[in-house]
Amino acid sequence: SDLHAPRFRLPLAMQMPRTAATVRDIKPADFIAAYAEHLKKTGLIELPSWIDYAKSGFHKELSPYDPDWYFTRAAAIARKVYLRQNLGVGSLRKYFGSLNDRGAKTEHFQRAAGNNIRDILKQLEEHNVVVRADKGKGRVITSKGQKDLDLIASQVANAGAADEASDDDDESSDEED
Repeated sequence: SDLHAPRFRLPLAMQMPRTAATVRDIKPADFIAAYAEHLKKTGLIELPSWIDYAKSGFHKELSPYDPDWYFTRAAAIARKVYLRQNLGVGSLRKYFGSLNDRGAKTEHFQRAAGNNIRDILKQLEEHNVVVRADKGKGRVITSKGQKDLDLIASQVANAGAADEASDDDDESSDEED
């Protein structure tokens, strides 16, 4: 009866206002999972030949169970360099390290494996996501890298907003029944 009523309903993604977000605005686990998937799809990070035999540190008995652990570690490293500039291999080894279970003896902190981190940083440098800082003070994020990471963060934020809105729609349709 109303001439100006829309004949169709816009998809939810088109209805939601797009929000800009940075890496700091997103939960770390959500961002790292999304960026790891991006790295895997785009081929920015190539798996080294020795990946099947690598552990994430001296203190680990086995390599990680997740077959995509290398992409997850790369995403976590990129996020860390984004949040705190001038991080080198040594400080990242300290960040990713954990306690070494030595049986009946007391536990001691062990740093993570440096070769994994070094290889990831080299690959991120090749694709201009990070670059070496002046005077050998670790790595810093480039403007291209910051743009890429913020784009992924915005996608995660908008996907989360769309999920919440669809949950609200589902609840309201349940109440109408």
